[in-house]
Amino acid sequence: MLYREAGQFRTSYADDARIFPLALDKYFFVAMLAFAFIVIPNVASQYWLTALLIPWLIFSLVALGQNILTGYAGQLSLGSAGFMAVGAFACYNFMLRIEGMPFLVAIVLSGLSAAGVGILFGLPSLRIRGLYLAVATLASQFFIVWTLDKFGWFKNYDPSGVITAQPIVILGYTFNTAAEKYVVVLGVVSVLALAAKNMVRSNVGRSWMAVRDMDVAAEVIGFRLMYTKLLAFAISSFYCGIAGALFAFAYLGTVEPSAFSIDMSFRILFMIIIGGVASILGSFLGAGFILLLPIFLSLLFHLVFGTSVDQSVLSALELIVFGVLIIVFLIVEPHGLARLWQITKERLRLWPFPH
Repeated sequence: MLYREAGQFRTSYADDARIFPLALDKYFFVAMLAFAFIVIPNVASQYWLTALLIPWLIFSLVALGQNILTGYAGQLSLGSAGFMAVGAFACYNFMLRIEGMPFLVAIVLSGLSAAGVGILFGLPSLRIRGLYLAVATLASQFFIVWTLDKFGWFKNYDPSGVITAQPIVILGYTFNTAAEKYVVVLGVVSVLALAAKNMVRSNVGRSWMAVRDMDVAAEVIGFRLMYTKLLAFAISSFYCGIAGALFAFAYLGTVEPSAFSIDMSFRILFMIIIGGVASILGSFLGAGFILLLPIFLSLLFHLVFGTSVDQSVLSALELIVFGVLIIVFLIVEPHGLARLWQITKERLRLWPFPH
């Protein structure tokens, strides 16, 4: 954090292995969660909640799943939006076809459905890697969207091809307002982010990183490649599936298969590259960067040029500047925003002494 660690000593391996080694880290995290759960829903406007905070949390969860697979396990995937689609439509059908299905149970089942599909399309990772694996997962993206479009059962035979999400009901209480949906999304994301943080620090996480760094050596020293890779695909798809269900139920309300396009998969990949590969914090930072930068550029261009310039020209200019900024950022700091944050903390710990 921004404070220094003077006077806070770790005297055992158990202290070093804790998720929050410093007491101030733990207190700061609890205070931040309390602020997010209590203060923000009461002070944030409808626009901030529906247009910024809820999508940021959802895409942070997807980026977290992508980071587990690509950052920690080293398996390049371009099918994350397709797994989101599986979760969204699975949750819709669980709620529709099973009477009295609790929303939280449907969310978990939708994640498990996406995990099953992820394992199926993760099987090629046992034989191929790198760019070839990315192409194989790209095929899953097209196949999933095509299946949801082709078979009307998934959309309850709606002629428009659009599903309307059911109300979010938990323990008999219906979450209707943006603030209430924000609390639901924040609760789910907080639990899964803490689970991911613990997971990557466990034997499972170490096995992923061993396979990522050199899979042949990992197999020689006893790691099971098939189990490790498929587990990474399953957990990553589970996170994407839950995020897809939240995307449909807490953010859009109505959704169609084409909403989960290849463009979304690339955006999710850019989130972890910019935020920081193999970093839990980087998933949140990257999602914020990708979502907020276009809004900032739009406001800036409208402030500079006003309404006299054609909107199509402004939109094209936003895309150009957005792409250039991403390229420049990757050249300046290829390890992402999480690394910049780490460097900032290290310098603050040494200040005012020379670096």
